[in-house]
Amino acid sequence: MKFNDKIPIYYQIKQYIYREIIINNLQPGQKVPAVRQLAVTLTVNANTIQRALSELINEKVLISKRGKGNFVTTDAGILTNLKRNVVEDQVRNLYDQLAALKITPDEMLKYLNNYINSRKEVHHD
Repeated sequence: MKFNDKIPIYYQIKQYIYREIIINNLQPGQKVPAVRQLAVTLTVNANTIQRALSELINEKVLISKRGKGNFVTTDAGILTNLKRNVVEDQVRNLYDQLAALKITPDEMLKYLNNYINSRKEVHHD
């Protein structure tokens, strides 16, 4: 995993796990790899992994089972909120970047629709 120096690594790990859950690489009820395994896979200090996992447990995205490990929640409400929050963060970032370019909301929608339509054509060929 390539990390951005401007964002805390534990936060980037949380975002990585969020994405893995949203795209179903980590499914509801599935055991998350152990701290040491994640540390090796992501080439990060185990304490950094533990901090990210602890926050995910506090958010109830992960459930800790003593002696067994950490598991993705099976609570559909939490998973729905997780996806919505991640998508809204992405939209907020895009909006802020385009607004900084003095693009109006109507122009943003036009550009986004044009882009989506061009992608549909690429995927149909």
